[in-house]
Order: sequence, then C-alpha cells, then structure tokens
Amino acid sequence: MTLILPAIALTIAFCALAYGLAIYALPFSVGLTAAQYTWAAGAGIVMSGFAAIAAALLLLAVVIAVLGFAKNSIVRLIALAVFAVPAVVAGYAVVHGVAKHAIDSTIALNLLCGSAGLFIGGAAIVSLNALGESVLSR
Repeated sequence: MTLILPAIALTIAFCALAYGLAIYALPFSVGLTAAQYTWAAGAGIVMSGFAAIAAALLLLAVVIAVLGFAKNSIVRLIALAVFAVPAVVAGYAVVHGVAKHAIDSTIALNLLCGSAGLFIGGAAIVSLNALGESVLSR
C-alpha cells in the first residue's frame, strides 16, 4: 500500500516517455517484422536493417499520405486507429511493467494500466494527426 504513490509517479514518468514515442509503436513493430523476415530469408544484418528502415518509413509515408489526401473522415479515423492500437498496447505494457510489483490489487493495477494505455493511444492519434497535417500543409 505504501508503494502506490511512487508507482503512480513512475507511471507518470513512463507515460511522458511513451507519450513522445507513441506514434512509433506500429512502425517499430513493422520494421522489426521486416527485419526478422529478411534475416530468415538469408540476408545479412545490414540488409535486414535496411529492410526494417524501409518498411517503417514506407508505413509512415502511406499513413501520412492517407491523412493528407483523404477527404472522408472515416478513412482518416481508420488510419489513425491502426496506429493507435499498438500504442495502446505499448502504453499498457509500459505501465504494467512499472507498477506490477508495487500495486497488490489486480483491479487497481488493471485500471491504472488501462487508463494509461488509453491516454497513450489518444496521444498517438493527436500526434499523428498533427504530423500528417503539418507535413502536407506546406
């Protein structure tokens, strides 16, 4: 019970870190998958790294293009939701990793982790929407 306040403080600190990195959760996982696939196909480390970078940048470019050129708000919302789901999972996992040894109550732990995940997912939507508008508004 006495460790709940430090757990909340660490949760806020890790949420601030995850807030800045939230839009990169999906490109990172796509890049990692591309690197693993390229490595399994027999390519070396350098080629796997190039494949990972190319896949992540291509994904970002496609989503920014969809956000910039799509007039339908449902299409834009789907593109933002595709990025938000991995960010929600990453936010939940970050906070769960910090707080699981400090909070004994499973209900309190899940409420804290769930709210942090939703916060990080919302941050990813807002950040990606602002990035898409700023890149293509020039």
